[in-house]
Amino acid sequence: MEARDHDMAPQDYHADMHIRDIMQRDGRTISFEFFPPATDAAAAELETRLGQFASLSPSFVSVTYGAGGSTRLRTHDLVIRLQNLGTLDPVPHLTCVSHEQAEIDDILRRYADHGISNLLALRGDAPADGGGPSAFRYAADLVSHIVAFNGSGDHPDARGFGIGVAGFPEGHPETPNQLIHMDHLKAKVDAGADWITTQLFADNSHFIDWQERCELAGITIPIVAGIMPITSLATMKRMADLAAGMTFPARLQRRLMRFRDDAPSIEQVGIQWAVEQCNDLLDGGVAGIHFYTLNRSDATQRIFEALGAESSADLY
Repeated sequence: MEARDHDMAPQDYHADMHIRDIMQRDGRTISFEFFPPATDAAAAELETRLGQFASLSPSFVSVTYGAGGSTRLRTHDLVIRLQNLGTLDPVPHLTCVSHEQAEIDDILRRYADHGISNLLALRGDAPADGGGPSAFRYAADLVSHIVAFNGSGDHPDARGFGIGVAGFPEGHPETPNQLIHMDHLKAKVDAGADWITTQLFADNSHFIDWQERCELAGITIPIVAGIMPITSLATMKRMADLAAGMTFPARLQRRLMRFRDDAPSIEQVGIQWAVEQCNDLLDGGVAGIHFYTLNRSDATQRIFEALGAESSADLY
């Protein structure tokens, strides 16, 4: 299959496309994750960077989602803003924790009415105050419900929403038994998921082995690898919090410790490590790479430059 034309205008390919069409078009997906800004200043800062992200022509961008009411609204507002811009194809996260079924249905209808084509279905983490009741206990239950919604004919695409789910190459802290954990992932896939996006990881060997175990479990849908560059020691600590159980190889830690008092060099080491990860994944035929951007375009742009890519089309 031919890659997208470098000269093609963004509006020509960032349309309201089902994930199956996106993957058929691109062969390999390159995507970014944003989070909804919590303040007007942060929103204005992200706004100035959207053009830089768009210049890299990602296959899609995902937008995170929290269980709190204000965070829900900010996610929806950012998703619709991106949709209206027409240069970045948004894939909103949707969590089922602290949601009644009627709330989920309302969100699905609103996204369908705005022509949103894909969702990332997650269980999510409960708010600090415990949150309200949840109609769906597990992400697999949410996937099944979205599939049922797809069959209602309320989405402009006859196929309904494309559905992504999360994968955890280094396990999940709530399910230390890796065999049971794989059963949970298989349940999400069997419920109707179209693709898997993984939690971030810094050691490709863990991802490669986990991917092979997915194949043994009969999981054949595309798996998109999650990458987040270390840009500071504080970022590394945040990554450890985001992905509990994440391994930082000794080789990486030695490189960082050489420059512990030199912030620019630490950032360069982290970006170079991410570049090495990406090259290894691309050489291995990964189905896609998802960059956790923290709403900052500079590190992502530097990774692209080091990979010799002007845009995502060079990485397909």
